[in-house]
Amino acid sequence: MKVASFNVNSLRIRLPIVLQWLSETQSDILCVQETKVQDIDFPADEFERSGYKYAFKGQKKYNGVAIFSRSEITDVQIGFDDEPRDQARLIKAEINGVAIVNTYVPQGYSPESEKFEYKLNWFRRLRTFFDKNFRPTDPVLWVGDFNVAPQPIDVYDPEGLLGHVCFHPAVHTALTEVMQWGFVDVFRMHCDQPGRYTFWDFRLPNSVKRNLGWRLDHIMATRPLAKKSTACYIDKKPRLADRPSDHTLIVAEFDW
Repeated sequence: MKVASFNVNSLRIRLPIVLQWLSETQSDILCVQETKVQDIDFPADEFERSGYKYAFKGQKKYNGVAIFSRSEITDVQIGFDDEPRDQARLIKAEINGVAIVNTYVPQGYSPESEKFEYKLNWFRRLRTFFDKNFRPTDPVLWVGDFNVAPQPIDVYDPEGLLGHVCFHPAVHTALTEVMQWGFVDVFRMHCDQPGRYTFWDFRLPNSVKRNLGWRLDHIMATRPLAKKSTACYIDKKPRLADRPSDHTLIVAEFDW
């Protein structure tokens, strides 16, 4: 089973990149974030022609999440259990006996802002979501753009960037509290090297060439799935394509 995650930063703009990547890799599951398309305008026909099934939730101009799969998608849930907020930031589905939870975590704006507190609370709500819906012994994948670089090796300048909303002690604590529910960082199972990133800021000149990046996109697995992980890697090629997203894909493979 090959599973990938990609913050597309507008699905319609990045549609050629997504469709080409799926055609070339034949990935079993692709989770995308920041689709920025309301449901009525979702490009369903293109994915139907490609042979992929899909589930999605979007809104105009902002947020948006979707799951594409070569197999049937069942038990789709949008957003947290009993709250209408953030419906376009979380989508859960069952595929081939695995629960897929695809999230687009709030960025946080600035540490002094209400949006930062909202981000921290979002992680607390997510921990409650896992507590209520799953057990750590279940096969669960939590994927997406977390807007968190967990370790110093996950940013290009750990000293200079410390305190940023995506590399902040409070965010690290919030992420750890969710991870302690029972998740393993699949990428770090296979790679302990620095300089492996999934995001390069458009605002920094030649950020990709200079590798001024962040590892903000993740694939986390419960231990039953992590034990079956055979590979996890970052595919940088889409970030070098014409009209790219500022993110690229992270991919994990499982003997499942």
